Amino acid sequence: METHNKTLATEVILLGFSDNRQINIVLFLFFIIIYLVTVVGNFLMIIIILISSQLHVPMYFFLCNLSFIDIFYSSSALPKLLVDLFSKERIMSLVGCGIQVYISTFLGDTECLLLALMAYDRCIAICYPLYYPMIMRWTMCYRLAAFVWFMSFFISVVPSLLMPMKACNPNRINHFMCEIIAVIKLSCDNIYLNELVIFCVSFITLLLPFFFIIITYICIISNVLKIKSSSGRSKAFSTCTSHVLVVALFFGTAMTLYFGQSADYSTNQGKYISVFYNIICPMLNPIIYSLNNKDVKEQLKKIGSSCISPNEHLNTW
Repeated sequence: METHNKTLATEVILLGFSDNRQINIVLFLFFIIIYLVTVVGNFLMIIIILISSQLHVPMYFFLCNLSFIDIFYSSSALPKLLVDLFSKERIMSLVGCGIQVYISTFLGDTECLLLALMAYDRCIAICYPLYYPMIMRWTMCYRLAAFVWFMSFFISVVPSLLMPMKACNPNRINHFMCEIIAVIKLSCDNIYLNELVIFCVSFITLLLPFFFIIITYICIISNVLKIKSSSGRSKAFSTCTSHVLVVALFFGTAMTLYFGQSADYSTNQGKYISVFYNIICPMLNPIIYSLNNKDVKEQLKKIGSSCISPNEHLNTW
C-alpha cells in the first residue's frame, strides 16, 4: 500500500513483558535491583580507577570508558521499563522513541568498538611488551578512544538521521524498548533499504570487531604458549580472562539477535535476548572485572580499609 493510504502514527505502544500485575511486581523488583547494581558497580569502578594511581594505565583507562558506557546504556532502557511495569498504557512518543533508538544504538556500537580496542591493548602488552609504553602512550590512548566514540556516532547515528522514517499504524511494538529492528517494522514504506543499512552497520560494529578480537587472541595465545614458566603463562592469561568473558557475553547475545532468526521479531525471543545485552551485561561487566582482576581487588581492599578505619590512616600522615 502507498504511504498516503496508511494512517501515520504519532506515538508507539510498547507491549512489554506481561499485563499481569503480580508478574510485573516481580519483574520490577528484579529490574530495579539490576539497575542499582549496574549504576553503583560501574560508578564505583570509575571512582576506583580515577583515585588509584596504580590503575592509571591504558587498560584501566579503557575500562573506565566501558563503565561510563554501561551506566548510560542501561539507563537508556531501564527507567522507562520500570515505569511501564506499573502503567496500563505503555505509550511513547515518536520523538522519545527515536531518541532511545539513537542513544542505545550509539552506545551499543561504541561498546563493541571499545571491546575491540581493549583486545588490541592486551595484544600489544603481551606480544610486544618492550614496545608497549611507546605504542600505547597516553596521547595515543586518548586518540584511539576519541576515534571509537566518533566512529560509532558516524556509523550508527548519522545513517539514521539521513534516513528519517515515517511510522504507520498499527503502532504496537512487541518489546520493552524502542529497539531499532523492532521499530522499522512500523515503517510506512518498504523497509528493504533500512534492513540493508542495519545489516551493514551491524557487520561493521559487530562482526568486524569480533573477528578482530579473535585474531588478537590468536596472537596472544601463540605468544603466551612460548613462555616457558607456568607462572608467567598464568599471569599473562589472567590479564585477559575478564575481557574474554565480557566479549563472549555481549557479542554472543548481540549477534544472536542481529544475525539470527530472532531478527524477524516473529516471536518474543528477540526482546528476551535484548534483556541480556541491554540490561544484564552492563551489570555483569564491573562484577567480572572486579572478581577476576587482582589489581582492582587490591584497590577495593585499600579503599574499604580506609573507610572502616579512617583515623588510623590519618595518623600515618
